Amino acid sequence: MRATVVTTVLTLVAAAFVLLSLNRVTAIPGQPVALSTPEGDRKLVVDYFTELNDAGKDGTATQRDFLRRTQHPDFTDRLCDLGDLVLKIEPAMSTFRVDSKWSPPDSAKRPRGLVYVLGVSVSIRRAGAVIAEQIGSERVVVLDGKVYGFTPCPTQ
Repeated sequence: MRATVVTTVLTLVAAAFVLLSLNRVTAIPGQPVALSTPEGDRKLVVDYFTELNDAGKDGTATQRDFLRRTQHPDFTDRLCDLGDLVLKIEPAMSTFRVDSKWSPPDSAKRPRGLVYVLGVSVSIRRAGAVIAEQIGSERVVVLDGKVYGFTPCPTQ
């Protein structure tokens, strides 16, 4: 019996030695990218809405350009023409959370990046006058350290 235990222990030690001595390094192509942290992403998202609203203060053309530049690169065909409307979007950052299952309406593909959802209050203006206000949810995506959105379309 004692010989069986000693044999079993020696076999296990030998197996462990063999496993530890194997070269188990695998090269993976590409560049390392730091994992997004919700706190860092939170600041990026706050800055995104600040820039969106600042662009709106400059007028329709400036805000349209901002929305075009920050439209998610996988969905550039989904831009909305706001016409003469300006949006002011106030995020409720206390509702900021990851939404790992979302994909844009009428799309089977998910956007690249980390998708977040948050509550927003939207004021729609024409010629400086508020013509509508809405409360809802908006998705934004952090991809490669930049925030992208999906242009809201109050004209549809």
